This record gives sequence, C-alpha cells and structure tokens, in this order.
Amino acid sequence: MIERLVDAAEPEETLESQIEETLRPRSFEAYVGQRAIKDNLKLAIAAARGRDEAIEHVLLYGPPGLGKTTLAGVIAAEMGQSLRVTSGPAIERAGDLASLLTNLSDGDILFIDEIHRLPRTVEEVMYPAMEDFGIDIMLGKGPSAKSIRLDLPKFSIIGATTRIGDLSAPLRDRFGMIHRLEFYSQAEIGQILKRAAGILGVELEPPAAKEIAARSRLTPRIANRLLKRVRDYAQVKADGKVTTELAGEALDMLEIDQAGLDASDRRMLQAIVDHYGGGPVGLETIAAMCAEEKSTIEDVYEPYLMQIGFLERTPRGRRVTPKAYLHLGVEPPAAAADQPSLL
Repeated sequence: MIERLVDAAEPEETLESQIEETLRPRSFEAYVGQRAIKDNLKLAIAAARGRDEAIEHVLLYGPPGLGKTTLAGVIAAEMGQSLRVTSGPAIERAGDLASLLTNLSDGDILFIDEIHRLPRTVEEVMYPAMEDFGIDIMLGKGPSAKSIRLDLPKFSIIGATTRIGDLSAPLRDRFGMIHRLEFYSQAEIGQILKRAAGILGVELEPPAAKEIAARSRLTPRIANRLLKRVRDYAQVKADGKVTTELAGEALDMLEIDQAGLDASDRRMLQAIVDHYGGGPVGLETIAAMCAEEKSTIEDVYEPYLMQIGFLERTPRGRRVTPKAYLHLGVEPPAAAADQPSLL
C-alpha cells in the first residue's frame, strides 16, 4: 500500500521521523490537550516524587498519532528519570526482556510501544516483574534444571497500544493507571500547529492554521505532517509565509479535501456509490474493488469514515450515508435519503 499523508501510523525511521521527534513536547505545559489525563498524571507524579518512589505502571491506549509516545516522554521528564524505549515485536524471548529489565536503574521508566504484540511467554515473565520486581530464570534442562530469582530495581512500565482488546486480562490488570487518549479539537490542533511552526521556523497565519487543522483528522501527527508539506509548497511557490490561500492550494494539490479525506478514501466511497448504489456491500467486495487487503480496509480506511459519519456497518455490509453523498457532490437515491442514519 502506498504511503498516505493522512495515515496516522508511526513514520519509518527517516529524516522525516527525526524532525517529528524534535516536535514532541517535553513537559505538561507544552503538551496540548488530554486535560483529564494530564491532571491525573500530574497528581500521580507529585505523589510518587513526594514518597521518592517510582510511578505506578501506566497503560495508554487509543488510535495512532494522538501522542502516546510523547506522553510517555513527558512522564519520564516530569519524574526526572531516564526513559528506555522498545516495542512489543522487538522482545521476542523472555531473555530479551530479562536483559532489558536487569539493565534498568531505580526509578527508570521502560516504554513498550504496541505492547499487545508481546509474545505470551514474555508476558508471563512480566507478571512477577511488574508486581514483585523480580524474575525467575531457569538454568539447565531436565532433572538438573534450577530456578534462580533475580531481584530487579524499582522501575515503571509505560505501555502503549492501539488495540487494548488484544491485551490479555492478566497483563492489563497489572497496570495501576489506564488512560484512553481522545481525538483533539480543531482549536487544540491549531495550538499544536502554532508551536510546531515556531520550532520549524515557519511563518503561519492563524487562519491558515485553522485550514490545516480542519483537514488533519483531529490527529496531531497528521497535522504536523501536513504542516511540513504546506511549508514546502510556500517555500517554492511563494515567499515562505503560509497564508490561508497557500495552505488551501497546497492541500488541494495533495488531494486532501475539507473533511480530511484523501484520494483513496474518496475512491472507495465513489466505488460503492457507482457500482452498488451506496451499499450495503460486503467487505471482501470492497477490498476487491479497491485492490486492497481486507485488513487494510478495516484498519486504515473505515475507522475515520465511520467516525465522521460517511460509512455505516450494517448486518448486510457497508453502506454509504447521505452525508457522504453530499460531500461527494452526488445526489443520494431516494431510499438512502429516506433511511434514518444510526449516526
């Protein structure tokens, strides 16, 4: 699948991702949005520092691009502790986890991204590590095998996942704090863009920030990505100052419309409208029409289209809503116009 500007997935390790790293805030004051989560974490951090203890294990979940990794860095900075970063797929064996944990110091924070992808054998080693700060290692095989217990420093684990339902209940229950990150408002995205523009050295007019925010799917990672593309356009086509007109021209050239849909989103909706009268139509049929995998349709295309009310799931398949017809500039059939929407 081609890379999409409106894809909220973590970017590959490139110069682009290094630039994005510099845009991450390092304190709660600089971190925009998620007010309830910040208030709870501030209280927990103040209490932990007052007792000179490590903060409880934290689990952050929600759609990609909302700031789970950034929030982990903020927690570590506010605690004044080191942050070690890894991911679930990178820890293949129990020995890998033991190596990570034994190299931590008191108070250190281990951040595990995509924690739901940890192998089951690794999860079982994590249970005593998280509760009792110790792990049992088997030496040898057969009758002569011996179990040795290693004591671990008082550390904290921050887990991040986009699929909390895939996390096993025993592991989930060992987190003292579980928080879901919500989508941002356009005003909050505007504040994020203003801060990012200052770091990138871009002169961004407030109305232009609103224009970019409106097409960013209410996701900071996408907003920052669009800002960099608009910056490039303004640098080549004008004097570098990002105005509302320039922002609109740049985003139109990138085929990102007022609702944040790109060409792939519109192509899928248009195919359902043109070939199946707006649906309902099955997932396999949609995947065949778009030449995509079923998992790609479910995980990449559908969530946002359903969130904004352009697509519905029914027992018979997917259906385009009258709201989507209006956006596409197509007259909805009488049946679709009369049928009440679940959204």
